[in-house]
Amino acid sequence: MASNESADTHNNKNNQQSKEQQHLTQHNVLLDSPIRGPTLSTSTSSFEALDPHDPNLSKLATKMFRKTEEYISNELNAPIEDYKLLEDMNKVTAAKYSDMRQIAENLSISTIDLSNKFQALVPLMQQIDEISDTVDKLEAAAYKLDAYSIALENRVKSVLQRKTSMP
Repeated sequence: MASNESADTHNNKNNQQSKEQQHLTQHNVLLDSPIRGPTLSTSTSSFEALDPHDPNLSKLATKMFRKTEEYISNELNAPIEDYKLLEDMNKVTAAKYSDMRQIAENLSISTIDLSNKFQALVPLMQQIDEISDTVDKLEAAAYKLDAYSIALENRVKSVLQRKTSMP
């Protein structure tokens, strides 16, 4: 019975090895390297890194990779440049708003100073108004006195004329 089990184990191992070999031989021939045979790469390129190849093709491939690298670098750098531009614009805008805030504060201080000066002048303007009213009243009184003095002068003249005309 022990030899039976040993034979079964040996048969199982042989079956597994044969299945693995079948699996390895069932690979996709299209994915094989044309020179080296099956590889781990899924590339379908016929280019072999260690084999001699067309130098013109190598130059073109190098140029393509360089241009692709430049393109990708520029595509990645464009948003960075945009953000730098936005940051600079924000700094300039913040500086302008800071200047405008300073101007507004200065205007506010000047307005408060002018308001205080105006409030200090209010009593003086009231005195000027009172003096103007008094001058108007004095002027009216002066006109009345002038009219009265003219009327009085005319009476005196008329009385004197009567006296001189009466002999």
